[in-house]
Amino acid sequence: MGKNKLERFAEIAEFDHVLELTDFQDEDRKKPKGKWNEEVFENDHPIILELACGKGEYTLKLAEQHRETNFIGIDIKGARIWKGATRALDRDLSNVRFLRIYIDHLDEYFSAGEVEYMWITFPDPYPKWSDRNKRLTSPKFLSIYQKVLKKDGTIHFKTDSDKLWDFTKKVVRERCEVLDLVENVYKERPEDPLLTTKTFYEKKHLENGKVIKYLQFKLPHEPIEF
Repeated sequence: MGKNKLERFAEIAEFDHVLELTDFQDEDRKKPKGKWNEEVFENDHPIILELACGKGEYTLKLAEQHRETNFIGIDIKGARIWKGATRALDRDLSNVRFLRIYIDHLDEYFSAGEVEYMWITFPDPYPKWSDRNKRLTSPKFLSIYQKVLKKDGTIHFKTDSDKLWDFTKKVVRERCEVLDLVENVYKERPEDPLLTTKTFYEKKHLENGKVIKYLQFKLPHEPIEF
């Protein structure tokens, strides 16, 4: 019998490799901003983020392939993070951490230039136009990423949502530098192991006939207005 949500929440609270926003409600416990290499990973390896990581499939896959790089999966859904955190333990991935926070608070947990690059994998598309500022590729969020990414750090983005895809392309083309754009990953790049790593939700999207898109882009040096 699988664990229920309450059991999973209780278990991840005990995981050393999972940090939660509730961990820092005590004023005596400082957030790891600027201290990820020194105090959390205890090495000087590059730090990669997976935003809206869900069960952390990209975090885990990349961590297995690049043992000399640190990976952090970020999501607010604790039950999903439990899955990835458990698998990280099973696979003995010491270069993986999970952080359960709201992504619009990212700059409270990372300092300027602390992050090498990011993945945004199948985030909530927020299809209503009135919710556009909640989209993880909106100018509001891009301005937050600027605060933690290294200069010339890149963002990798995957989605099945046509609305989010069109919105993101427009935002990125107006404000950023496009490095790679794939309108149909499994038609154009079926042999690319980086782009065809399948998340739980991606498998469902493919079963439903959805087309998976990919965009890699670089943020500008000047501040992004929103």
